[in-house]
Amino acid sequence: MSAALPSVSGKASETYDVVVVGAGFAGMYMLHRLRKQGMTARVYEQGDGVGGTWYWNRYPGARCDVESMQYSYSFSDELQQEWDWSERYAPQPEILKYANHVADRFNLRPDIQFNTRVERAEFDESAGVWSVATSGGKTVTAKYVVLATGCLSNAKMPDIRGLDGFKGKVYHTGHWPHEAVDFTGQRVAVIGTGSSGIQSVPIIAEQASHLTVFQRTANFSIPARNAVLTEDERQRFREKYPEIRRFAREEARNGIYTDLPDRGALDDGDNERRAKYESRWSKGGLTFMSVYNNLALDKTANDTAADFVREKIAEIVKDPQTAKLLQPNNHPIGSKRICIDTDYFATFNRANVTLVDIKSSPIEEITANAVRAGDKDFEVDALVLATGFDAMTGSVAKIDIRGRNGQALNQKWAEGPKTYLGLMSAGFPNLFIITGPGSPSVLSNMIVSIEQHVDWIADCVAYMRNHGLQTMEADKDAEDKWVAHVNEVAYTTLYPQANSWYMGANVPGKPRIFMPYIGGVGPYRQICNDIAAKGYEGFVMAGAEQKRKVAASQ
Repeated sequence: MSAALPSVSGKASETYDVVVVGAGFAGMYMLHRLRKQGMTARVYEQGDGVGGTWYWNRYPGARCDVESMQYSYSFSDELQQEWDWSERYAPQPEILKYANHVADRFNLRPDIQFNTRVERAEFDESAGVWSVATSGGKTVTAKYVVLATGCLSNAKMPDIRGLDGFKGKVYHTGHWPHEAVDFTGQRVAVIGTGSSGIQSVPIIAEQASHLTVFQRTANFSIPARNAVLTEDERQRFREKYPEIRRFAREEARNGIYTDLPDRGALDDGDNERRAKYESRWSKGGLTFMSVYNNLALDKTANDTAADFVREKIAEIVKDPQTAKLLQPNNHPIGSKRICIDTDYFATFNRANVTLVDIKSSPIEEITANAVRAGDKDFEVDALVLATGFDAMTGSVAKIDIRGRNGQALNQKWAEGPKTYLGLMSAGFPNLFIITGPGSPSVLSNMIVSIEQHVDWIADCVAYMRNHGLQTMEADKDAEDKWVAHVNEVAYTTLYPQANSWYMGANVPGKPRIFMPYIGGVGPYRQICNDIAAKGYEGFVMAGAEQKRKVAASQ
């Protein structure tokens, strides 16, 4: 599917229409769409299998926080009708099995090169192509590069003194071993209480002789109420798929099918409001936050939901001091990605579990066999680092990407990522980003957003081919306006009040800028569709001879 052409460096090289970086759900669907359009494509994947985030995240208890019947592809009705999800929330091994099934069902593997990292991508202005260098020492050329690198795929190692000298095993939840890890009889420390910590703590506590959880920031978490799916439940869902998918794309703010609220939290009396919260708590899952329409907008309304969850934590956790430490009090509920759990808070009632507050007693260092915090040594045999990811931009930043005039994307993004629609960045022609900063991305059901971006990119590339256009890039003014709009919309909500990874706050030195677009999946899709309908307004397209903006009439 390739031909030998001179590369930028002058050496013989393979050339493709498109190079795709990453073989997760985004990269696989991108490849599928490009193939259907008769384009040659090569996908480079640093792991030795497909699945992206779900290939790497194998920590105990890893599950999706979107219901499995919705966290799935919609582009193939046969696929969604035939695949049987076993549980309401699919565990990581099942999601990975699904990813492998998709790769086999659509015969994607021949165009994916595994165990290969893209190290550098450089745009050659004279030839109008990208030169892409891989870890295997090979350089290929492509007209387009699509970054399907994922939003939560670059594990962030903490900077703790003495970590390298620890004598026991060290694990990161975002880069877990592929073989089974058994903590039976061991003293284990979990550092971090975000989503991966909250999911893994109950499982590790069942195995470990003693588990010490080091918490800097308490997080809100809602019970998952996970359960086995019956065939009747699966079938009822399948019958409603056309409406479920339409609703997720067009009406839902987060790409999840659920009842839309018609009122704010303060429009109900105390008893009625509490009954609604109780109902959602009993049902479980992310839809707890959609019981009212102003929880992300009004602090007083938000307090009613936050107080309810804090009361639940106090009811579950028997020790009052531990319960108080587990009650979040420094950010509005939902302003960090809300977690869903199975018996997380109840785990702290176990005799073999200790909670250490490292906000008041920070970790000073890690010794050969202990974590030292607050002048006390907590002896452990194994460390689990649940310290999250360099979200949204981390995986892109690992690639040396050079656009016009040799400008580095990392240099351009040094003060925060700048994109137009989260799809392209000015000065980097024919470089697309799937679910990049400036799009709904991590605030949504990721597969809904992935499919929308892939379809938009595929349609755009087809448009360029049909109109004899060679290059396309974001207009700088349009990009600046979009970045301003993303932040303006964010600051109409409570989200910026939290030091979250949405803001890059979990990475020291990372600029504070609200990265995802909070305007909603439906409105965002409409914006993208309108821009395409107007001849890709805000993008600069060029033919073989001259650069020009494509008029809406073309």
